[in-house]
Amino acid sequence: MTQQTKATEFLAASGVPFSVHQYEYAPGGGLIGMQAASSIGADPACVLKTLVVEVDRTTPVCLVVPADHKVNFKAVAALFGGRNARMMSPDRSAALTGFRSGGTSPFGQANPMPVVLSAAAMTQPTVYINAGDQGLVVSLAPADAQKAVAARVADISALPPATSP
Repeated sequence: MTQQTKATEFLAASGVPFSVHQYEYAPGGGLIGMQAASSIGADPACVLKTLVVEVDRTTPVCLVVPADHKVNFKAVAALFGGRNARMMSPDRSAALTGFRSGGTSPFGQANPMPVVLSAAAMTQPTVYINAGDQGLVVSLAPADAQKAVAARVADISALPPATSP
């Protein structure tokens, strides 16, 4: 696996300080963001998953949220004046972003789309975001991530409710 991707090239060209970290990518092993957090020894609140959604089936939007959070799709739709938002198919997401599923990054997309960064991520000193390939993340300051892609910061995610044993 190379550590140079469209995402790392984009960040380097933007002058954003970052470092690259590899982890064992296991697509059949559960939630990838949680796997990445465990593999690199980071708090899941600092490891951000990148999701591509469609608002009202017409507007593609890239979401960047903590791995241990659930997305509030109604809040995402409202940000764009829409009625609903839903996950985009992996094939369509790959065609738009230029990244295969499990490697989607907000940085260096083939067809840049609006990016929304969860407000919860902004409270972390450092975050880890997919670097454009499966098993590869970059660490950087959340403010640098936000500035690099002119992301909107919004309250779009939350921890799931605790379940009783």
